[in-house]
Amino acid sequence: MPTLLTAVVALAALSSTPLLPTTAVAHSQAAGRSMTVDDVLAVVRIEAPVISPDGTQVVFAQSELVWDENKRRSDHDRVDFAGGLPRRYLGDAGGEALRFAPDGSRVAMLREVDDESQIFLLNTAGGEAVQASRHAGGVRSYKWAADSSALYFVADEQLDEAAAREHELGRDPVFVDEGPNGKDEARYSNLWLLDLANSEERRLTRAEHVVVGFDPAADGRVAIVARPDRRTNYPFHAELYLYDPNDPDHSNSGGIQRITNNLAPEEDPLWSPDGRTLLYRAASDQDFDLRSGYFWTYDAASGETRRLEAQRHGRVDGVVWSADGRYVLFNENLRTDTNLYRLDVARDEAVAVTDRRGTLRARAYSRDRRRVVVAFEDFTTPSNLYALELGDDLACAGGAGNCELVQLTDANPNAAELSFSEGALLQWTSKGGMEIEGVFLPALDAAPNGGAAAGGGASDRDPKTPMILDIHGGPAGVVANRFDPEYQMLAGLGYAVLAPNFRGSSGYGDEVLRGLMGEVGDGEYQDLMTGVDHVLANPDLEIDPDRLGVRGWSWGGVSSSYVITQTERFKAASVGAMVGNWAAETGPGFNFDVSLWYIGSSPWDDPEEWAKRSSITHVRNVTTPTSSTVAATKPAASARA
Repeated sequence: MPTLLTAVVALAALSSTPLLPTTAVAHSQAAGRSMTVDDVLAVVRIEAPVISPDGTQVVFAQSELVWDENKRRSDHDRVDFAGGLPRRYLGDAGGEALRFAPDGSRVAMLREVDDESQIFLLNTAGGEAVQASRHAGGVRSYKWAADSSALYFVADEQLDEAAAREHELGRDPVFVDEGPNGKDEARYSNLWLLDLANSEERRLTRAEHVVVGFDPAADGRVAIVARPDRRTNYPFHAELYLYDPNDPDHSNSGGIQRITNNLAPEEDPLWSPDGRTLLYRAASDQDFDLRSGYFWTYDAASGETRRLEAQRHGRVDGVVWSADGRYVLFNENLRTDTNLYRLDVARDEAVAVTDRRGTLRARAYSRDRRRVVVAFEDFTTPSNLYALELGDDLACAGGAGNCELVQLTDANPNAAELSFSEGALLQWTSKGGMEIEGVFLPALDAAPNGGAAAGGGASDRDPKTPMILDIHGGPAGVVANRFDPEYQMLAGLGYAVLAPNFRGSSGYGDEVLRGLMGEVGDGEYQDLMTGVDHVLANPDLEIDPDRLGVRGWSWGGVSSSYVITQTERFKAASVGAMVGNWAAETGPGFNFDVSLWYIGSSPWDDPEEWAKRSSITHVRNVTTPTSSTVAATKPAASARA
């Protein structure tokens, strides 16, 4: 868990100086003991919930740390939508990517067989799962056919024996960004159909492309997003394609017809229930713009596309059509909160279905979309699953602010014994008059053992508190109103945490998202430090200006490494998965967005600008004790991660 590693390193670095945290009046009051590192590692995660088409049964995975084996294990449980005690659903063999058949008769899943993922089927009424696919090389992803008679799946193209042998010996010189950089060589992939009546596999497409997403319509047509390029730096080559089993002309193009032709990557294709309209996401229909993105529709009969304007502020996920095809339901983050929204496609009007302070995400829907399984969490509430029932108009009976949630899981019951710091939202004005928002968590007044926080007893407490400036990754990430165990651990140890959503963050509209263009380094620095000054200027927060630490991972590592070249105000820094020299990220590098959006041009055409934005150029100014960390348990896929 590299992010936890950076938290611990930052804490250790601060503690190595004579800057022990102390309690103060402005701290959150602790009713129980605060979180320890062990508590953070032991947090149980609820993952991948699915709901039966009739909306009666919910199946979910529960991931927890097995201490003796030093690894996490996921078990699948089932619970009634109406609530009750969860029961074990799958045995030790487990499974991943569970999906109910549209008719509710079976559940499909992926299981490992000889190190390859294959599709297994389990009767909903119970019994043993039976292997359905035996595809050479395994299955990457799959979806049910509308009539439950077949499964569509994507599989990587396999090398012949001679090519495979050469590949094992290292003959893949194009892919120089493997291994430590966390990138795998992309294989071309195609679409297949598994007929469940006779267990036969049939190849549907034959093209040199990488399938990134697909969705089958009820009549057998399949919308596909694919890119004809295996290299990491070319996601904008992704286009929409259409496989039509009734169109023989497609055989000349690998079995597919191209729908879009631009430099803007399309994603998340989704057919309307009647198969007449294809919904998808894209930032543009021309170029790879840095934007939150839009919903688009493609009319299958006319071939016309339409951009919808009602949603365009934050990240979107959990997208489904309503059963009648009138609405689209989706989750969107706006500022630090996430809620469920309903978009009237014909009118291009969006309204909030829920209106919660915190992070609420719809994770699974019944066939009629009226029963929804949502995950909810906020600063002091660990994530759990809840049942949400909607009316005929797919709205809550009491209005968006009064949606009734029925709790289905209690993943971390020990949370009742712990004390949590209540996050607060702060706003301040930064460079160019841009309004910046950040999350502030005050320190707790209890140490992990339930006694006074480090720094002595009540008689010798320093009234001011040390603070850690935490910088999120991305840069298009966001510090949200959600439960963060690491923040709670730091607060419990007596540290306040400031986590700004600096320019470049998502959830605040395109102006803020695009605000880092041409401002790498200095832009974040101004947003971060004006935030620190804003906190220090508030006497109620009682933060000690002489006991400040800074940490960040990925783009947060980039920013924290730049920050300590510009100021000596921080007494310790933890820099994780950073890029110190942007010129190193060209050629064999993998951050196309740096030259495309954030810095522009190239290091050979504009060397001064690229050097100015790189922390290595200013490293002679660093006086802050710094620990630099790399990924220990997972690769740093990109500075955008």
